[in-house]
Amino acid sequence: MSWGTELWDQFDNLEKHTQWGIDVLEKYIKFVKERTEIELSYAKQLRNLSKKYQPKKNSKEEEEYRYTSTRAFLATLNEMNDYAGQHEVISENMTSLIIGELTRYVQELKQERKSHFHDGRKAQQHIETCWKQLEASKRRFERDCKEADRAQQYFEKMDADINVTKADVEKARQQAQLRHQMAEDSKAEYSSTLQKFNSEQHDHYYTHIPNIFQKIQEMEERRIVRIGESMKTFADVDRQVIPIIGKCLDEITKAAESVDHKNDSQMVIEAFKSGFEPPGDVDFEDFTQPMKRTVSESSLSNSRGDGKYEPKFGGKSKGKLWPFIKKNKPPPPPPASASPSAVPNGPQSPKQQKEPLSHRFNEFMTSKPKIHCFRSLKRGGAGPEDFSNLPPEQRRKKLQQKVDELNKDIQKEMDQRDALTKMKDVYIKNPQMGDAASVDHRLSELEQNIEKLRLEVQKFEGWLADVEGRLPARTEQARRQSGLYEAQNTSAVNSCAQDRESPDGSYTEEQSQETEMKVPATDFDDEFDDEEPLPTIGTCKALYTFEGQNEGTISVAEGEMLYVIEEDKGDGWTRIRRNEDEEGYVPTSYVEVYLDKNAKDS
Repeated sequence: MSWGTELWDQFDNLEKHTQWGIDVLEKYIKFVKERTEIELSYAKQLRNLSKKYQPKKNSKEEEEYRYTSTRAFLATLNEMNDYAGQHEVISENMTSLIIGELTRYVQELKQERKSHFHDGRKAQQHIETCWKQLEASKRRFERDCKEADRAQQYFEKMDADINVTKADVEKARQQAQLRHQMAEDSKAEYSSTLQKFNSEQHDHYYTHIPNIFQKIQEMEERRIVRIGESMKTFADVDRQVIPIIGKCLDEITKAAESVDHKNDSQMVIEAFKSGFEPPGDVDFEDFTQPMKRTVSESSLSNSRGDGKYEPKFGGKSKGKLWPFIKKNKPPPPPPASASPSAVPNGPQSPKQQKEPLSHRFNEFMTSKPKIHCFRSLKRGGAGPEDFSNLPPEQRRKKLQQKVDELNKDIQKEMDQRDALTKMKDVYIKNPQMGDAASVDHRLSELEQNIEKLRLEVQKFEGWLADVEGRLPARTEQARRQSGLYEAQNTSAVNSCAQDRESPDGSYTEEQSQETEMKVPATDFDDEFDDEEPLPTIGTCKALYTFEGQNEGTISVAEGEMLYVIEEDKGDGWTRIRRNEDEEGYVPTSYVEVYLDKNAKDS
């Protein structure tokens, strides 16, 4: 099966076919190129997706990745990043092994094809030239034969005419002989040309053209083999990364299997456990008989007067009386003499509507003197340095974490000190390497830093020991009263603690004066043991609707009747109770108070 013998007369069709083969090869190159672009784009999108869901450093999201489920998700993100890298490898290998190689091969193929068809056209032109020479020799032989015939006929005619002279006859005879000689010469030339043409034609169709077409056939077959090998490489490039992609998927599966719901549940307990005991049973309060407000009942006014701690049952419902929720009074309302329209939920006049409530509240707050006391705070309002605003268990964890961080810092400083000490020893033994005195200043700084850090560790370890001493369970009465996490010492301490806190319960601090007051843990616990719920001292009627949105307030509806358990102490708030489960503060100007006679007398 050879194109030279089977397709000897299909030169033009072979030229078209080989050009089509090159077009197919270029089309396949374009296909692979677009595939590599898709792989790169897919890899880029995967990387962006993985980066988008990565936890931000030093953020709350980073803390959430301590659970097994979130760690598994983080492992999935990392593996997806590696997965994207394998698609980049696919693109790179296809570019180098297929696109680059085929592009060079196409250029070589075009040059080879051009050379073969140039030889073919040259052979065609040669045979056509030979054919033209044969035709010219044939026409010349034919013409000479005709001329010789005409000369012979003219001679015979002259020879038969008796009127023609002998000289004319001889001239006609010589002309006829000349024409016959020319015809013989033309015949010999024609015969020679014909033999030469036949030889050239035989060589053309049986030697030259078959050789050229055979080379074209081999060229085309190499192109077909090459595109087949490229397609195999196309598959092999994908197959080479399958094991690595399989490992990525195996790691994702392994991470998914590492998810432990029991462990995550335990970590939730460790993260949010307060260390308090649940509140005990609530004592029955008999409201059928008027209750007298006596000193033994530990009312708010007497407890303040005696300078003892005063647990407050602020809040909307008993469900919120947990130790880790600070029950402070809400932000002071406008003076009691003000009309209800000056309070956020009351009707406002046009003049009052123009003046923002926040502005009036800020004026009221800034008019009070600031006394910083009770605990030392971190600068910038970040909360107490000893984490006293946290429940015991959470405070213990924070303190332990702080101690560990300080110990790590001490170890770093000590490592630097040891390294500098060794360097100093080397300088002492080899003065040419450096001045030993040059490191003394740095060693002194490191010693000072280590001493400061150790003092910090002692301070935090003291707080930690204090917290760990308070963690054991208390009596039933203390557990029931544990709804208040931090009590105030005296009325002065109480007021300064309120001044220090902003309306949302966060701490504020000024750079100026700051006094630090610590209360022994034993007194703190004893007050919880001895405290009883406040008794009812009267009733009240809500004059306006009040939506209690701040911590420690309670919502009331207009016309609602409630019990008074603590009258206004000059701060504009009255403490009321709806039932055994709901109590809190409302603005005094919003209610009409009816105190019991016994309460007034006391």
